[in-house]
This record gives sequence, structure tokens and C-alpha cells, in this order.
Amino acid sequence: MRGKRLIFVMCIVVSLAAGAAWAEPLAIPTISVGVGKVSQPGDVSTILQIFFLMTVLSLAPGLLIMTTSFTRTVVVLSFLRTAMGTQQAPSNQIILGLSMFLTFFIMAPVWQQINTQALQPYKAGAITQEVAFKKAVAPVRKFMFSQVREKDLALFLSLSKMPRPANADDIPTMTLIPAFMISELRTAFQIGFLIYIPFLVVDMVVASVLMSMGMMMLPPAMISLPFKILLFVLVDGWGLVIGSLMKSFA
Repeated sequence: MRGKRLIFVMCIVVSLAAGAAWAEPLAIPTISVGVGKVSQPGDVSTILQIFFLMTVLSLAPGLLIMTTSFTRTVVVLSFLRTAMGTQQAPSNQIILGLSMFLTFFIMAPVWQQINTQALQPYKAGAITQEVAFKKAVAPVRKFMFSQVREKDLALFLSLSKMPRPANADDIPTMTLIPAFMISELRTAFQIGFLIYIPFLVVDMVVASVLMSMGMMMLPPAMISLPFKILLFVLVDGWGLVIGSLMKSFA
């Protein structure tokens, strides 16, 4: 239940960050902090809830990485930069920023379901907190189940020494998340391998030509880099990589 609450609050934070796409404007709450004596038991509960919310907000970046498409996207883009051999172009900030906005684009339908089915009814008082938790976690779990491999799920189920689940609803979220991340890393490495192949061919051709010309002291990477950039631009490499990456989540 604690894992479901973490994901629920993280989804609320991300949904509020993307609130510009919603039809209704967001109201910014006022917060006042003071020190005084506690007169009612409910005040202690409120303070504990505030500390819990602050803890979840500090973990929100990690939850965003673990339960969304961010992992696969940033690893693939990092492989692309390494395969091209452009060192720091694009920079880490650009790769992280592009990965973040691509994640927002991919996860927009999931977060929209959370907003429609859980957040807005909860704000209107139509459902309780427990029901909101379940409705918020369901779209995220559905997305992760659509990308996770059964082999990875079986691995973590065996490590947790759990009995064989009857269906997907019996699999805990804390077991699903690491299995999902392992599956994302495997898929990202597969895509990275395919990205490496054309650039590796260019490096081999340039190295062979330089060796046949007797220019052994000239670094092949210095000559192959412009050709790799030219090849990448001519074939519309960014469109191909990003398009294939988006389709891999379909």
C-alpha cells in the first residue's frame, strides 16, 4: 500500500506540473508554517501527513524514472551520442531535457487517466482516498505490465519467495517496478546495438581506407566523425531514432 501511495502522489505532482494542458486553471494554495502547541490529536495526524508528502516529493524524481519511459529514452539517446563519437554534443542537459519531454509525451495518456479517474473525483469528494489510490495506480501498473517481460517478473517473484500469483492484480507494485526497469534496460540496450551498427560500418570503412593508403598515424575517428554526422543528417537520423523509440512503446 505504501508503494501505491508513493506512485499516486508522484502522479499527482506530475499531473499538476502538466496542468497547462488541462481545461480548468490550477489554483495555487497558500501555505503557512508556525510553531505552537498541539491541542487536538488530529493536528498531529496533519503534521505527519505533511512530512509524508514532503518525503514523497523528494522521491518523485526517482519514481518518475522507475515507473515511466524515461529510463529507456535516456539510455537510447546516450547510446546514440556514444556511437556517433561526438563526445559532449548533444550535452547531458539536452539529453536529459529531451528525454524528460519525450517521457511527458509518452505518458500523457496515462497521466490523463489518473487525472480523470482519480485526481478530479478525489478533489470533488466523490471518492475516498483509498479508492483514489487504487484508481491512480491502475493506469501506471497497466503501462508497466505492457512493457515488462514475463521472465523478469518471474525472476523477482522467485527472489521475493512469493507464491505463484493467479493474475496480474496479485503481483505487488514493489515487485513490478524492478522487473519493469530491468526490461526497460534490456530493450534500451537492444535498440542501442542496432544504432551502433551503421556507425561501426563507417568506422571500419574509414580505418580500412586509411590503412590501405599507409596513413597509420592518422586517427580513424578524426576522419570518420564528419562522415558519420553527414550520414546521420542525410537519413534524418533524429526522426528515425525518436520515431522508432516512440513506436517501441506502442
